[in-house]
Parts: sequence; structure tokens; C-alpha cells
Amino acid sequence: MTYLKYELVRAVRNVRFFLFSLGFPLILFLVVAGSNRHEKLGGIPFPLYYMAGMISWGAMTAVVSSGARISTERATGWNRQLRLTPLSVRQYLRAKVLGGYLVAVLSIVLLYSAGLALGARLPAERWFGMTALVLLGLVPFAALGIWIGHLLTPDAIGPAMGGITAVLALLGGAWGPLASKGFMLHVAQALPSYWLVQAGRSAVDGTGWGPTGWGVIAAWTLVFGLLAARAYRRDTQRV
Repeated sequence: MTYLKYELVRAVRNVRFFLFSLGFPLILFLVVAGSNRHEKLGGIPFPLYYMAGMISWGAMTAVVSSGARISTERATGWNRQLRLTPLSVRQYLRAKVLGGYLVAVLSIVLLYSAGLALGARLPAERWFGMTALVLLGLVPFAALGIWIGHLLTPDAIGPAMGGITAVLALLGGAWGPLASKGFMLHVAQALPSYWLVQAGRSAVDGTGWGPTGWGVIAAWTLVFGLLAARAYRRDTQRV
């Protein structure tokens, strides 16, 4: 808990991080959804439709950002100092993931509030169901953050993190559907970001993900988890 508190304080003091993970999605939602609040897209009220996309973008950025803190600690040698303390590897990584998740939850709450202000309405159980699916859909991105944090330098991880999350958000349909059929739709459906976006939009009819969505999330969690474990082991073997 002490180390988790330290992680949260670091996140709160990082103004640029809050701007990108909280400010940009919220501002973009208010501008775009505010001017289309009475429209519908795919039979879904536009504020509700667009809110799901912005939640996926902001929450994804929040959990992947743990990689930036890991990269900085590696560069300064702080993580080697931590290995001399009673803090275990599991506790260290858990604090990183939980820190990102708590900021992601803050982003979700802000966008929910903005969505309600613009007329987004759902039964209470749909709000809870959507939130649960979004939090589950963030698991592979938490593993992705740990992987790139042990792979890249502080100078490289900022652009890489921004580029990766932007591309995944674009292909996943966070700013609108990239394709409705054909090859690009199949590409999008093979990405975890697509199902993260669908976690919000499926709440409208309560359908959830289905076997394909669960399979994609599980597969990417496994892939990124194995890559993160390998990168961590390689990093700890360095003199």
C-alpha cells in the first residue's frame, strides 16, 4: 500500500500525463458529442456512442502509462534499489498496474459524467456491465505497458506509447468505425482495442462480447504477458 500510494502521488504530479489521459478524451468528447447530441449513429444516441470510444482511448492510455514510470526507474537505477528491499516483484508490478487502473477509473468517471450531462442514459445494470467489461478489456494493455517499460528508454517510450495507443484507438474504432466490412474489419476485430470500444457500445443492448471478444482479449493478454515476463527477466539479468 505504501508503494501504491507513492505511485499515485507520482501520477498526480505528472501534469502532461493527466492532460493526455484525462484532458484530451474529455475535451474531444465534449466538442464532438456536444455538437451532435441529438443525432444517432448505428441506432445509438451519439453521446453514448462516442463516450464509449473516448473511454477506451483514455483508459488505454492510463494503463499503458505504467511503462513510462518503469522506463524512468530503469534509467535511474531505482528499480535495482527496490530489489534490495522487501518489496517483491509481484508487489512492484501490481502497484504499477493498480496505479494505471485507478487513473483509468478516474477517466471513466469523468466521461460518464460528461455523457450524462449530454443526455446519455442507460439502466443502472448496463452502466455496471459496461464498466466491468472495460476494466477487463484493459488487462492486455496493462501487460503491454509493462513490456514496453522494460524494453524502451525514457526518450523513446513517450513517442512509442503515444503512437501505439493512437494507432490501436484508430483501428479499434475509438473515433468512429474504420470499416464496416471486408479486410479492415477483420483486422480491427483481431485487436484488443476493438473489443475495448465494443465493451461500451454493447452496453446499449446488453449483448456483451461473445466468444470472439473474450478469445481476442485472452490471447493478447497472454502474448503481452509473456513478452513482459521475458523483458523483465532479461532486464534483471543485466549487470
